[in-house]
Amino acid sequence: MKIVECVPNFSEGRRPEVIDEIVGTMTAVDGARLLDKEMDADHNRAVVTIIGEPEAVLEAAFRGIEKARELIDLTKHEGEHPRMGATDVCPFVPVTDMTMDECVELAQRLGERVGTELEIPVYLYEEAATKAARKNLAKVRKGQFEGLRDEIGSNPAKDPDFGPNRIHPTAGAIAIGAREFLVAYNINLGTDDIEIARTIAKSIRFAGGGLRYVKAMGFEIKDRNIVQVSMNMVNYKGTPLFRVYEMVKTEAERYGVPVIGCEIVGLVPMNALIDCADFYLRLEQFDTAQILENRLAEL
Repeated sequence: MKIVECVPNFSEGRRPEVIDEIVGTMTAVDGARLLDKEMDADHNRAVVTIIGEPEAVLEAAFRGIEKARELIDLTKHEGEHPRMGATDVCPFVPVTDMTMDECVELAQRLGERVGTELEIPVYLYEEAATKAARKNLAKVRKGQFEGLRDEIGSNPAKDPDFGPNRIHPTAGAIAIGAREFLVAYNINLGTDDIEIARTIAKSIRFAGGGLRYVKAMGFEIKDRNIVQVSMNMVNYKGTPLFRVYEMVKTEAERYGVPVIGCEIVGLVPMNALIDCADFYLRLEQFDTAQILENRLAEL
């Protein structure tokens, strides 16, 4: 059986009733199963993870984007996280008996339908990108909703892959793509100095000469009076979480700032956490087969 995961990010993190309605629309599709739902008020963003057979997940994703268009107005949206759409991004991830090429096809089919039926401009990104400059989501989203609203239709570089060559007045635009598993990993710092978080983020992200497979930005967490280094780990095997944690901690110590906590947004592959346990516990001759859940599954 082919199984695919889809992780739409919605630009709403303060009204749970809105996200509940969007998720309810998605899970009403037979065969689409909700794995996780997380909201962040400071980022004003929700990350939803659904899984199932390709056709069911494709339909659920479309319905979620359609409902978000109805309920989320970007002209009234403010938050720490960059965004250009009511449904900001919507990636497909291969899970079981799925190839990346099949996920790219799903992204293309969803993009064409969203552009045509919902009149939202669609940009294909990551493995589904039609242009090298659009492989990196940060470049696709540069300028955010307000900047894209001014450029689309006049700057050929901003022409969408699907849909009208104009911004949707309230739902903005959307990036739809295909990628491997991503770990959204945030490290909170014991300071309210945003420049420290931004400097550390710049030093660790790959684009700034830092660690491979790491995208990072500095954010304020105003309700806690702290700042955060927020990261997307696009290959947790190539650059493990513990290596990023140690580098952020070392950089923060230069400013006399402690790490006060970490968080993972959405789901995380078990092996990403096992690697951290192995590193910090200094386990000798450890094998994942020793994990109790794995042994129980064999019984």
